[in-house]
Amino acid sequence: MALEAISGVNKLPFMNKFDEVQKNWDLQQIQIATSNFTNPYSLMAPPFENPAVNLPKILEHCKVRMEFDHGTTTLGFKYQGGVVLCADSRATSGEYIGSQTMKKIVELNNYMLGTLAGGAADCVYWDRVLARECRLHELRYKRRISVDAAARMMCNICAEYKGMGLVMGMILAGCDDEGSKLIYVDSEGMRSHGSVFSVGSGSPYALGVLDTGYRWDLSNEEAYDLARRAIYHATRKDAYSGGIVRLYHITDKGWRNVSNTDCHELHDVFENQPMNYENNPNMPCTSREWILQKLRQDVRAQMAAVTTEKAVNV
Repeated sequence: MALEAISGVNKLPFMNKFDEVQKNWDLQQIQIATSNFTNPYSLMAPPFENPAVNLPKILEHCKVRMEFDHGTTTLGFKYQGGVVLCADSRATSGEYIGSQTMKKIVELNNYMLGTLAGGAADCVYWDRVLARECRLHELRYKRRISVDAAARMMCNICAEYKGMGLVMGMILAGCDDEGSKLIYVDSEGMRSHGSVFSVGSGSPYALGVLDTGYRWDLSNEEAYDLARRAIYHATRKDAYSGGIVRLYHITDKGWRNVSNTDCHELHDVFENQPMNYENNPNMPCTSREWILQKLRQDVRAQMAAVTTEKAVNV
């Protein structure tokens, strides 16, 4: 044995014991499976082509029922006072409610936030990777990463894993040297700038409220009320949304967690609002009385325009 060790013959594969061969093979597989610990961009892909299309076929052939159902409601909009982000906290898998306290707004740094919509594992993992890259950027260059650069980084990641089953829709919001930014990024590699976004299964209901009450010159309290109402109405109509409504406000001084309110409390507040809102400038946006008042104002404006036109023609 000493001669084998000196000459190096004992290192040849056929000289190893079976348990050593098995141990080395296990260690190699563990290193491959945990490669993302050292390189977060390196994930094990399924061992077949086009997983998003072929995985359902394989499951159907093996008679395995695995449905990837998910739902949520997140929104964000810009206005004269900065950027508002709001989201619910319910995590679901089909009809099963996995959690009522899921945190769907992630703090990337002191001036930038991101929302989660899609697969919980995908969103949480890549948001953590993005937060890590934001911190490394600050350490390397002694300045905060811009919102555009963070969105471009996430867009490149999504494009790299396109067609492999990644399900994610993210709203990035923050303030940098160029002002307030609101950017939408999804798992198809799409990156879009805008003033109003809503993502998730409850987004059609939230967008209906936002389309009614949104305007650029909202005050802070009106913006908070509009965001809470949009998420609240989405939770009323969408069974996959609910729990706690988390509200964040971002300015050039950083982000602030404004409130974390249960949907039941919001229901009590919005259902029991008084009806005497006639000509009240502080009326909450999107309330029934606010809509009626705005319709009356629009009708009066149209009648005044018609009267003025007739007078000019005469």
